[in-house]
Amino acid sequence: MIQASKISHIDQILDITQDCAKRMADEGIFQWNEAYPNSEVFQKDIERGELYVFMSGNTVIGCIVISTYMDKVYETVKWLTQNSVHYYIHRLAVHPNHQGKGIARSLMDFAENLAIQNNIASIRLDTFSQNLRNQKFYDARGYKQLESIYFTNQSEFPFYCYELPIIK
Repeated sequence: MIQASKISHIDQILDITQDCAKRMADEGIFQWNEAYPNSEVFQKDIERGELYVFMSGNTVIGCIVISTYMDKVYETVKWLTQNSVHYYIHRLAVHPNHQGKGIARSLMDFAENLAIQNNIASIRLDTFSQNLRNQKFYDARGYKQLESIYFTNQSEFPFYCYELPIIK
């Protein structure tokens, strides 16, 4: 079940993102680290009402941030749609023990359906250039890869921007 996250979920979410970071590092993908994502980031996401969790009973097994806020790093990107009201996806994570079960797909379905319900122009996101699995995931969902951006505090490698127009 997908629901809005609560402050009480933060420890479980951090466990998920840290376990994901370890798994990615084992695969040579250094996308997340000890400094990011962190509890302060998730607390702000919750305060804004933008963090959602996928629950199994009382256990968080996945999360997604669905934001209308455009980060400064996105301002120079040549997006497919004009800047208006968009959703920006951040920090999509599924605990490694539950990956491959369609949970990330369910979280993205939730975000896309929410965008349709709220007449959002498009969904925008970025994914790490070294994370081929994520790139295939978004390509298969119809997202178009656009420009590269850099988060130098995370990696020397670029992150690829993607967009899926919702309103035609």
